[in-house]
Amino acid sequence: MNSCFADIVLYSLDVTEVAAEAGLTPPHDLFMLTLNTNYTLTWDWDQSAAGSDSATFTVQYAGNHQLKKRNPKWTTVCAETSGRSCDLTRSGLNYLGLYTVRVQTNLNGSHSVWKSIQFCPDKDAAAIGPPSKVRLGVSGSTLDIFITDPQNSSNNSMKEQLHKLYYEIVYWEQPEDGKGSMLMTMTTDVTILTLSEVEPWTRYCVQIRSRDDFYNKSSTFTPPLCTQTEGVVPWWKIFLFFLLSLVSCFLVVLLFLYGSHHCFHVCKATFLPNEKLPSYFKEQDGDYPCLIVSELDQCDPVMIVCPESALLEINPAVDSAALPAGLDQDRSGRHSRQNSSSSGDSGVYSAGGNSAGLQPKVALTFTDVNPTFNSEKLNMLSMNSEIKVSPIVPDEGVEDIEV
Repeated sequence: MNSCFADIVLYSLDVTEVAAEAGLTPPHDLFMLTLNTNYTLTWDWDQSAAGSDSATFTVQYAGNHQLKKRNPKWTTVCAETSGRSCDLTRSGLNYLGLYTVRVQTNLNGSHSVWKSIQFCPDKDAAAIGPPSKVRLGVSGSTLDIFITDPQNSSNNSMKEQLHKLYYEIVYWEQPEDGKGSMLMTMTTDVTILTLSEVEPWTRYCVQIRSRDDFYNKSSTFTPPLCTQTEGVVPWWKIFLFFLLSLVSCFLVVLLFLYGSHHCFHVCKATFLPNEKLPSYFKEQDGDYPCLIVSELDQCDPVMIVCPESALLEINPAVDSAALPAGLDQDRSGRHSRQNSSSSGDSGVYSAGGNSAGLQPKVALTFTDVNPTFNSEKLNMLSMNSEIKVSPIVPDEGVEDIEV
């Protein structure tokens, strides 16, 4: 009796629940978006059924083995979410498991019926990612390819879930004229590969995608990566490079030396200019007086220095043709030609032996005649006859001499 009563109670609760939920529209068009081990459930819902009110949704999942139990264990992933999707990536779904995922609409305390789908990651997660990273390397005339496995949600290799994962490699030669070339394809399950059937000094491009044949899974191709192979350098290229380097170094050194030489002359002309005498100083036969004369043209007149300013006098009675033969004769010789009988004509004499009151003058007497004497020098001496000589203190030991 108790068992029958329990069945009646459960039946009445189910009828009440169905009656209460009969008027609320459930979600529809459930779809699972997958990539490697990333899973996202999406759905759609008619907003016109709620009017101005906003509905929320609840997402749960359970293993199919749990559904065989009287009270299956449902795990809630998204509770009262207002969006139209729910991420199940961190739910801990086993890649080889079989699950039931369901969605329910919530509106003003009412709940719709559950809408569910069956999900097996190994079978339904058909989209796998391409290699995480591809790198090309050149080793002489060969081309090396380095591949990094696609990553799962735990940042580990997808080969933990797909043990027979391999790669399809497509490469081709890229000509300089831009025309298309034949595609070459190969497959490998290793992550380091060397392409030896390539031409030296040729540019190649490579694209790679991931594949698994158990459920015919494949990824998209990676973007094209291009590089140029190398080879043995011809001897004429080596010689040409050496010659160009030598010429370049020579030109650089030559330019440096020329620049240094030019800068030196510019600095020297700026800070140490060459000073030259004007041309009229070098003209000896011009109208200008000769300021620089040779030793043969220098005159050595006889002068007597007195305490007071002396006046250089030139005897005007002497004719220009009766000038002395040389001005560089010794003073003692000229004085020796003056005797006591001609002391009155000499112009130099002593008065009474007392030198204290004597006011002598400088007299210049020419006794010798030099017919080759230049008259221009006589004019210069006449022009400078008024030159005053600074007085010099006479020596106290000078005595009057009576001739």
